[in-house]
Amino acid sequence: MEKIHATTVLGVLHNGNVSLGADGQATMGNTVAKGNVRKIRVLMGGKILAGFAGSTADAFTLLEKFEEKLNSYGGNMKRAAIELAKDWRTDRYLRKLEAMMIVASKEEILVISGTGDVLEPENGIAAIGSGGNYALSAAQALKKHAGHLSAEEMVREGLTVAADLCIYTNHNFIIEKIAS
Repeated sequence: MEKIHATTVLGVLHNGNVSLGADGQATMGNTVAKGNVRKIRVLMGGKILAGFAGSTADAFTLLEKFEEKLNSYGGNMKRAAIELAKDWRTDRYLRKLEAMMIVASKEEILVISGTGDVLEPENGIAAIGSGGNYALSAAQALKKHAGHLSAEEMVREGLTVAADLCIYTNHNFIIEKIAS
């Protein structure tokens, strides 16, 4: 799959809390189109968080499909993610969509891609988008060496590192959390 540009989304599961955040920048090519896009959604009455990177229209379509799957499977996030990934890979319309998603509950974080992947990171940290590797590295270091920080603080710091380095990521963060 082609690398998704134009955002950073980072999720951290730590000490029974989960936080998911993203920057607010939307770009068209190499031009900033908007600086305050909301790429994080709270679903299922605050029990599940979802964040997306990629084409906005495609991401919203996938978000709607994910919500439908959540409702169909009684809020079972992993099952909904797997069923979405299956549809995304096999449906003629959906397979053309260019986006990625991170979904999180207080028990787990998953990355969903259009190649049919549903990945559960080993360390409770997931990142996508053009600044994802910067944010992921920062959050991993913080979790390892600054475990006293909250999940939300790790997300904020990871996004800050990404925004400092990635030209497609700004400092206008939206961060949501689910506390245990």
